Amino acid sequence: MRIDKYLKVSRVVKRRTVANEVCSAGRVLINDKVVKPGAEVKVGDIVTIRFGNGETRFRVLAIKETVRKEEASEMYELLEGKEVE
Repeated sequence: MRIDKYLKVSRVVKRRTVANEVCSAGRVLINDKVVKPGAEVKVGDIVTIRFGNGETRFRVLAIKETVRKEEASEMYELLEGKEVE
């Protein structure tokens, strides 16, 4: 799945256009590599999103085309303060 679509479906970013802009600005990394909006994301990938002075890191746990709002957080695991294997 494209990273911009994944960010929207998983509700990490609320709108796909915003996800696309964030990727285009070079603020999204997959496994420590800067990616464009069309980059493919797979289960197990580590995604980093830079914003302002901070960043959010998470591991992709599942890829689904559609997901209910309540289940969206099950698609990833936040890695703040955790060791990445």
